[in-house]
Amino acid sequence: MTYMILLVLHDPNLLKDVLQAWEKAGVNGITILPSTGLKRLKAADALREDLPLIPSLEDLLQQEENLNRSLFTIVRDEAMVDQVVEATQKITGDLNLPNTVILAVLPVAKVYGLDRKTLFNEDSA
Repeated sequence: MTYMILLVLHDPNLLKDVLQAWEKAGVNGITILPSTGLKRLKAADALREDLPLIPSLEDLLQQEENLNRSLFTIVRDEAMVDQVVEATQKITGDLNLPNTVILAVLPVAKVYGLDRKTLFNEDSA
């Protein structure tokens, strides 16, 4: 079975190390997005009057220093999931501690737009 791993990294300073760890674990492609959550907006800015309740990406980018990084990737099997989780934990510490990361693993029924040879590390025939 194929899986999607979604990671919300609270400390953007760890991004480079996490990316390197994921690549070393065998991940072939990673999408990275700036992100934030309502709790962080409330804590950092006490819902400032000049920041809309549902901010646009432009509004969020103006506050880039307060942004998380959300990473997602598709991996081929549960063994790869375990490798990525272990690699992540070596960088971030215990994944169950607050304010470190949120990591979710979702089964994927179908994947389009990815090279099967890349996803499954198949040799060219």
